[in-house]
Amino acid sequence: MTSLDSFRCCKTLKVGTKTYAYYSLPAAEKNGLKGISRLPFSLKVLLENLLRNEDGRTVTKEDLQGVAQWLKTKTSEREIAFRPARVLMQDFTGVPAVVDLAAIRDAMVKLGGDPKKINPLVPVDLVIDHSVIVNFAGSGAAFKKNVEEEYKQNQERYEFLKWAQRSFEDLRVVPPGTGICHQVNLEYLARTVWTRKEKLKIDGKPVQIELAYPDTLVGTDSHTTMVNGLAVLGWGVGGIEAEAAMLGQPYSMVLPEVIGVKLTGKLKEGVTATDLVLTVTQMLRKRGVVSKFVEFFGVGIANLSIADRATIGNMSPEYGATCGFFPIDDDTLQYLRDTGRSSDRVALVAAYAKAQGLYRTKTTPDPVFTDVLKLELSQIEPSLAGPKRPQDRVALKDLKHGFATSLDKEFGKGGEMGKRLPVAGRNYDLGHGDVVIAAITSCTNTSNPSVMMGAGLLARKAAAKGLTVKPWVKTSLAPGSQVVAEYLNKSGLQADLDKLGFNLVAFGCTTCIGNSGPLAPEISKTINDHDLVNAAVLSGNRNFEARVNPDVRANYLASPPLVVAYALAGSMQVDLNRSPLGTDKAGKKVFLKDIWPSNREIAAFVRKNITKQMFTKKYGDVFKGDALWRKIRVKGALTYGWDAKSTYVQNPPYFVGMGRSPAPVTDIVDARVLGLFLDSITTDHISPAGSIKLDSPAGKYLLAHKVKPLDFNLSINTAPAAAIMR
Repeated sequence: MTSLDSFRCCKTLKVGTKTYAYYSLPAAEKNGLKGISRLPFSLKVLLENLLRNEDGRTVTKEDLQGVAQWLKTKTSEREIAFRPARVLMQDFTGVPAVVDLAAIRDAMVKLGGDPKKINPLVPVDLVIDHSVIVNFAGSGAAFKKNVEEEYKQNQERYEFLKWAQRSFEDLRVVPPGTGICHQVNLEYLARTVWTRKEKLKIDGKPVQIELAYPDTLVGTDSHTTMVNGLAVLGWGVGGIEAEAAMLGQPYSMVLPEVIGVKLTGKLKEGVTATDLVLTVTQMLRKRGVVSKFVEFFGVGIANLSIADRATIGNMSPEYGATCGFFPIDDDTLQYLRDTGRSSDRVALVAAYAKAQGLYRTKTTPDPVFTDVLKLELSQIEPSLAGPKRPQDRVALKDLKHGFATSLDKEFGKGGEMGKRLPVAGRNYDLGHGDVVIAAITSCTNTSNPSVMMGAGLLARKAAAKGLTVKPWVKTSLAPGSQVVAEYLNKSGLQADLDKLGFNLVAFGCTTCIGNSGPLAPEISKTINDHDLVNAAVLSGNRNFEARVNPDVRANYLASPPLVVAYALAGSMQVDLNRSPLGTDKAGKKVFLKDIWPSNREIAAFVRKNITKQMFTKKYGDVFKGDALWRKIRVKGALTYGWDAKSTYVQNPPYFVGMGRSPAPVTDIVDARVLGLFLDSITTDHISPAGSIKLDSPAGKYLLAHKVKPLDFNLSINTAPAAAIMR
């Protein structure tokens, strides 16, 4: 689509020997959009999107002027049409969307049309990362067993996705076992500046040229915002909105308010990016940023790595914002180089951002914001969040008291702090607050080498002193990309994590999404027979009650090093600042401070053990998959070979009886409320991303179709089978 270009801003940009077209924000400002250089960086990205897509219908000249007007009011009621450069999906929510595309192809055939015409109109990447479950943990064989179980349970879904990968244009599928979609996006898929061939008019002359513009996206997962740390504007949307974007439709949104968070100073010794993001989440929840953009600025940004920024961007849904954006700067370019992006791409990002006023430097004036909050990084302290909400931050020094308060106020068991129950067949007992799950999991933290190396170094020091994990703790390590496993192995730290039971279990979104797998039967029985309030400590982003595991009611978000520490302590009733984690081989008490690695140690390990070659090697053939993926046989060609007996993938009935012309629109009569909920209810409480119960309608349906309970899988994975969802 050629823009009407009302503000005559389509210009050319020479980068090395190559010339690109772009829609210049400085030119638009000069030609009538006064003051737009003072906009927040995130709104500049939106404005460029509108300038490039001005068609007089979905995007008008008045829309462009409305963005400039925002500077006066710092808010707006104007609805705009945003067209993302691409769409990111994970398999939970992506499979139903692709099933719909396949169904449209079938409908085209029935109506006498050409099924080849049905393809995504913008690039789509679907990363298979949400289906692996931690059924096996704490051993060197866990990874292989979990992968085999994943393929066994999801064979039909994976056959369908492999067909889609081969059949649709502009749809790429990242096979299972590669990593979590957001970390793969950060480390490989994202470009920061996107390009495509276009026919344009430049200075009145029609030309075919490569058009450069900001990398933007919508995703079918709320934590799509993680890539905001790499200056890529994007956020999570529902499946319908994502499908519309895939098919070239704009995303309708109100021009948002933008809350600026001014960062100063730097983090103290022993404080992690996890501690920072939990503080930011608490602060912004208190401020109220729902449906707003959040943008970070100030000199403190320079003291945060791109991985730190990505951690903060990742938890935008938890603090309620649409996004948590960081602008392009020197660190952005260095990250692109370090992760194996081409030198041409890095040069384009630098030149484009500087030409557009999208490049942050030490002397960049503060943008105009709707409101500004201030955060001094040196005031951040070690923290966790829990037991039920990510915004409920508790300082590490207050955690023991905080758990006691929650046990009384939230769970009504204040008088049972000392209650202990024997576990059948085991030589230990269980009590309230005992940690039964300790999981290094989730893209939120496993994308950050500092906290991962920190966890490994803490494990090394703990093992050297003879400390062991408590026997009732289920430990697991599920990195968000294969690169993490590569540098942990190279550094020798994986061997130390293995000694404490943090063996590799998967590359995927495991415990954080609720795929923690079952606890040992005798532990589960003790918990349920005696109504114990046990705990999970995970390096994830969400901790709603029963999300992590149906047996676990208290869930705490923490940095990977603290996950290891609590596995050693074994209970939330232990004050890690004052009480020992155990004794060394000489019988001397060992405290957390004795094994906590210094910032200098961590930085040295990061520098020594992480290389650009790791990224180019692991992502060099990313769409090929492992041997199990390559063995999958594909059904169908242009249209899919549906299996009527499938309990996973069925042709949905949307197009049954549809003619070539639409039926007249009729009134909806006697519509009823499907659900009425109180405050603090989120889709995490009502999401079908959980196990299927035997006595549920879906469970009864599967039993009737001779599916064994062990093979029920997760509710969401059967979503494309309409009969089950009904």
